[in-house]
Amino acid sequence: MGMKSWWSWKLQEMKASKHSYVLLAPYMILFTMFTVIPVVISIILSFTYFNMLEFPRFIGWQNYTRLFLEDDVFLIAIKNTLLFAIITGPISYIACFVFAWIINELTPKWRAFMTLIFYAPSISGNVYFIWLMIFSGDRYGIANGLLIKWGFLLEPIQWLKTEAYIMPILILVQLWLSLGTGFLAFIAGLQTVDRTLYEAGAVDGIKNRWQELWYITLPSMRPQLMFGAVIQLTTSFAVADVSIALAGFPSVNYAAETVVTHLIDFGTTRFEMGYASAIATVLFMIMVGTNLLVQKLLRRVGE
Repeated sequence: MGMKSWWSWKLQEMKASKHSYVLLAPYMILFTMFTVIPVVISIILSFTYFNMLEFPRFIGWQNYTRLFLEDDVFLIAIKNTLLFAIITGPISYIACFVFAWIINELTPKWRAFMTLIFYAPSISGNVYFIWLMIFSGDRYGIANGLLIKWGFLLEPIQWLKTEAYIMPILILVQLWLSLGTGFLAFIAGLQTVDRTLYEAGAVDGIKNRWQELWYITLPSMRPQLMFGAVIQLTTSFAVADVSIALAGFPSVNYAAETVVTHLIDFGTTRFEMGYASAIATVLFMIMVGTNLLVQKLLRRVGE
């Protein structure tokens, strides 16, 4: 097929589906304006020196060489972010599905109540003060108070000021907050699975709940699984609020520094927008690569 005939065929297809394009247009215009264009501009700015006062000046790969060869704090941030994502991403994703699967077996009233209980932490406002009370560094902190009372400690521990404890605490809090939008998507997906498929599966030789889960339930809710994976991965890589709220900004010896807190530092404190754009571009590439890998794995569900 020649290039000219391919284009004419595509044009005919577009004319035949013109009503679909009209309906998609409002979303696509907004998506392009507020997502695609900012991402493209950020990538372009990552090759410039831009301090918000002068016009951007092209400097090539200098921001990236500085990022990986000169910025020791960024390397700490990358290590912390990857550690955070590797632990909280898969655990929170599996936890979301397991809890959704269990709750789906309950009666409608109990299902609604338990969904609210599990979802509540992720929609609470300034929920971090609870954990600040638990891990307060004085004797009045709940963790210190209990450990001293039970004889495990003689002196209180500065939980959020000691490097060894900061990351485990942040991971614990993030896991507590992780039953969010993906959790709701899984519950919705489980509700839409066609019940007749289970009957057909029983006739075809499916013998237990685990086989039902692998061969019927999971393949039937692939869109929700994909959505949940994207949400959980994005949340894991873009962690910043929990780090700033609990460990401070900056944290002790940058023990809780993440790529996003590093980005906030250069973008909103130092106004080195070209360098901040380079950090954002690296994070964007990591997220895209991870999401493509997860998509590839999810396609194998039910095989």
